Amino acid sequence: MVKKRSRWELIYDVLRVTSEEKDAKKTRIMQRAYLDWRNFKKYFELLLEKGFIVKCNSPPDGYKITEKGLELLERLRNVDEIRTVGEMLG
Repeated sequence: MVKKRSRWELIYDVLRVTSEEKDAKKTRIMQRAYLDWRNFKKYFELLLEKGFIVKCNSPPDGYKITEKGLELLERLRNVDEIRTVGEMLG
């Protein structure tokens, strides 16, 4: 059975992929985060609007994670680790 990802897991995946890719394009981020277009657009636009991701000048349709985005990514990574430990114990 496939586990449905939470909103935070989806955001974490978009931020993680964006941080791993250099000047990533939307399609590449969407594919690597395993999201359909509707969900990708929803979360990507939110992250862009809130300043966690920014559009690059070169290449013109590339995106990168901001310092603020890296901080959120790290916090979400910590929450994921705590959740994983909790599942192992409980």
